[in-house]
Amino acid sequence: MDFQIDKTDGKARACTIKTAHSTIQTPVFMPVGTVGAVKALDATDLASFIKPQIILGNTYHLYLRPGDNVIDKMGKLHGFTQFPKSFLTDSGGFQAFSLSDNVKIDEGGITFRSHIDGSKHYFTPKKVIDIQANLGSDIMMILDDLVALPATQERIKVSIERTTAWAKESIEYHRANQAQGKNLNQNIFAIIQGGTDKAFREKSAKELCALDYDGFAIGGLSVGEANQDMYDTVEWTTQFMPQDKPRYLMGVGTPEDLVENVERGVDMFDCVMPTRNARNGTLFTSYGKVNIKAARFKEDNEPLDPECGCMVCQTYSKAYLCHLYRAREMTYFRLGTIHNLYYYLNLMSEMREAILENRFQEFKKEFYKKRGL
Repeated sequence: MDFQIDKTDGKARACTIKTAHSTIQTPVFMPVGTVGAVKALDATDLASFIKPQIILGNTYHLYLRPGDNVIDKMGKLHGFTQFPKSFLTDSGGFQAFSLSDNVKIDEGGITFRSHIDGSKHYFTPKKVIDIQANLGSDIMMILDDLVALPATQERIKVSIERTTAWAKESIEYHRANQAQGKNLNQNIFAIIQGGTDKAFREKSAKELCALDYDGFAIGGLSVGEANQDMYDTVEWTTQFMPQDKPRYLMGVGTPEDLVENVERGVDMFDCVMPTRNARNGTLFTSYGKVNIKAARFKEDNEPLDPECGCMVCQTYSKAYLCHLYRAREMTYFRLGTIHNLYYYLNLMSEMREAILENRFQEFKKEFYKKRGL
């Protein structure tokens, strides 16, 4: 992976990441394709209307179904899905958090029961890398110990100690594999933990950033804490992260979250929000969120967002989208998802342009002004 900083404006960064499959310009939002597909879309939709350079797949879900060995035989993720650009795969640590009723964590790894058939499985740092090697992702995330917030100081302490131990095991294993000529096109990121505690975040960041990773993520946020606590934690943590490697904030978030955290020096984001909200009738626009099922749109012949260049806004009215949603027509889920993802990726492009032109603060003021904030 090649990484370069093209321009900074305050702490905001415009960077370029090159993997074996694509050139990624940051700040970047990665659409979530949990099981190898962005919900309601196929690879042609992505290529034609969204044009992402990288999407996210989920190690836990793909391991259970169809199985990483199957994906390996089918040409890895790129061949299997026919999405030719980059993939980032997360490690399963978030599923250990979100499926906590079926999970046990010990010093060696995470034991969980499948949400599909109840079968028992054990993820270790090495096993997670082996699975992602079969998936063939361009960026692999290591196994980490994620905790919900609020949490006790003792639980956070255990989390960061365990995450650091697993990170050491993971990087040694990955570099040993590469020394044998394996997984040469796969990059590996560590995940900083520590809740919203500044001392713990500093400790975790310094321990992990001393290791030979290709990039670093901030994990364990947007899990119950207040927005301002998230922003403050990101601002505190980025000062301990290398300038010359990508910074990824996992599982975040709203358009406002993206703007605030780009301002604080984050390069990469992912979240299910644009796709999930689309399916639930909430669409994002330059002027805030729209609930498309509202009765007031039944005879509204205007486009959803007159400033949006997506296929949906260029072609269909709010009245048509309202009708499709209220009729539970499957076409709506595709159109709503295309619009929301286009909006998110366009927002990132606008921020990049503002950074390159040294006007990020002006962009931010206008962003909030349109929302009446």
